[in-house]
Amino acid sequence: MASPLKVCIVGSGNWGSAIARIIGDNAKSLERFATTVKMWVFEENINGRKLTDIINTEHENTKYLPGYKLPENVFIRKLCDEMVGCVSARARGITLIKGIDEGPEGLKLISDIIREKMEMDVSVLMGANIANEVAAEKFCETTIGKKNICNGLLFKELLQTPNFRITVVDDADTVELCGALKNIVAVGAGFCDGLLCGDNTKAAVIRLGLMEMIAFAKLFSKNDTVSTATFLESCGVADLITTCYGGRNRRVAEAFAKTGKSIEELEQDMLNGQKLQGPATSAEVYHILKQKSLVDKFPLFTAVYQICFEGRPVREMISCLQSHPEHM
Repeated sequence: MASPLKVCIVGSGNWGSAIARIIGDNAKSLERFATTVKMWVFEENINGRKLTDIINTEHENTKYLPGYKLPENVFIRKLCDEMVGCVSARARGITLIKGIDEGPEGLKLISDIIREKMEMDVSVLMGANIANEVAAEKFCETTIGKKNICNGLLFKELLQTPNFRITVVDDADTVELCGALKNIVAVGAGFCDGLLCGDNTKAAVIRLGLMEMIAFAKLFSKNDTVSTATFLESCGVADLITTCYGGRNRRVAEAFAKTGKSIEELEQDMLNGQKLQGPATSAEVYHILKQKSLVDKFPLFTAVYQICFEGRPVREMISCLQSHPEHM
């Protein structure tokens, strides 16, 4: 019989901790996986105590996911600056990070960076999964995008529960792009909430944002394999709707419109040390669009960037909706 597969979680924010609850419970009950799950975390001091000590003794991430116990088989090591050389050549990974990077040749997916640095196969998981609701075991769906079918199904086995239902699809790059781009749209939705525009306007932001997400994915696909059907999975329209109504990007953007404070100030005030993904992703996307002379084709993405970083008035969010091209 093959030796059980060891599982390690890298990162321990609210989402990492919510997923740790699922993985810890499944690893205990599924013979295929080793029962001890290790977690690598950036060390912090919480009221004079190390976060690692708190989690290892109290089995709770009191900073990022308070009120939810982690299984006792989840342990922590300090996150290394450099993981290369520490990981088996037979390892396989899955990324839950909702962001993109801007490389020298343009768009760079987080999974691509991991694949290149770690030299291993990487799947992606994205969906309508607000961490506290997942931790509370409220029903939700999610999507795994895979390059390798065996690995995609392996991660489905590790992560699925009756209340966390997983669909595995081929279009891994589009799944990952959805997870990043929807945060830009959520910032636009938050601006509308701050301006008291109403649900009709917010629905327009979501629809037009989805159009720009699809257009961006098709423009920057490496091999022209983007399937519109992927946007109907949980990683697409479901995650977009959830984030535009319930996520931190929407909430902080609403406060930005109402208070006039900077994004940095609001992160400090509202996010307990966590970072906002939407504005940073809008900056990466804007720089790529500018290089390609395509800024005018993406007025929603562009407006979010300019409002966050260039002092464009929030009220001009509406003018970008009025001037949006009918056909992308």
